[in-house]
Amino acid sequence: MRRLLKFLHTMGAAGVLGAMASLVVMLALAPAPAALPGYAAIRGAMGAVATWVFLPSLAVTLLSGLLAMALNRGYLNAGWAWVKLATGVLMFEGGLVYVQGPMRREAEQSARALAGLLDPTALAASLEGERGTLWVLLAVATANVVLGIWRPRILRIPQ
Repeated sequence: MRRLLKFLHTMGAAGVLGAMASLVVMLALAPAPAALPGYAAIRGAMGAVATWVFLPSLAVTLLSGLLAMALNRGYLNAGWAWVKLATGVLMFEGGLVYVQGPMRREAEQSARALAGLLDPTALAASLEGERGTLWVLLAVATANVVLGIWRPRILRIPQ
């Protein structure tokens, strides 16, 4: 069970980091909303990555980490594990509220604009916020990987 949880946690972390890196690249290459067909296509792709790669990977990472903590008593006294748990929960909340939701919403709005049901000037209102959020979450996810690999002796919890 321990190896399975470690495998799931590692694969989930790889998916989270890969999805966020892909989203950063797609944001950088996204055409202006004035080029509506290209903009709608890339925002649709971003919405799909956020929904089908980022969010499930994040859920697998968080759940496997929680199960590992529950099943391995050594993690309960390890400060690094508690820091990972806290930042993992923040990642999940940030991922839902600031990544997956806005990206899905922008993909839907750009598709509606392409169909002529929405004014294209209403698009791209959140680009800078999305970019900044992705960079912050990438940094936190990288810090979580560092904590998992080096397991520093921080926040020693007395037994």
